[in-house]
Amino acid sequence: MKGLLGLIRQTAPAHGGVGSPETFFFSTAFSDQGIDASLLVPWEARANEVGARRLPPGRGAKLLQGLWGKDSQMARLGPNAVPRLERHLDFASLPVNRDVIRQDEYGNFMLVLLSGTIAVDREQPWGERLHLAEARPGDILGEMSLLDSGPRFSVCTSLTDCEIAVLGAQALDDMMDADPALAASLIALLARKLSRRLRVVSARLNDNKG
Repeated sequence: MKGLLGLIRQTAPAHGGVGSPETFFFSTAFSDQGIDASLLVPWEARANEVGARRLPPGRGAKLLQGLWGKDSQMARLGPNAVPRLERHLDFASLPVNRDVIRQDEYGNFMLVLLSGTIAVDREQPWGERLHLAEARPGDILGEMSLLDSGPRFSVCTSLTDCEIAVLGAQALDDMMDADPALAASLIALLARKLSRRLRVVSARLNDNKG
């Protein structure tokens, strides 16, 4: 958690400019850690693979506003957060039975489920899938890899036709430059949500060991 808090502090504009050691870029984080670029799965590649389609203008933002307005945590971003976020998000529809996120891959995007249901599973070494949760509208998926540049923890599969909002690494960098206060607040809230979810998942995995 300390690493995430340090990352949040690094989102603030650095006094030393682009070359400052305090500057952090999500779009280059994987290569900075020595991860081969050919292993990275960006949203554009996954969208093409799973047959995602762009939503009509205005629909995605309307759905996101309705969902986050009811979420006590995300509402802390402020009443005008969604219009500010909208320019940095991709909104798409996702067909049923598609792995939008795959376990152990390197992906530089996260998504917000706007409608439908997505299964979150952990693939076991012997081939079975341990069902961890079912994501509902308003839930966020994939933020852990976006924040720490690590491999995906689980596989996320659409159980129904879904609508999603996607935030990629480059878009997050652009937000940090154009609206650093919003970016820092968003990252802080993502970190809190991630920490709480990991505690639930950890408890679930320990229960299955028993």
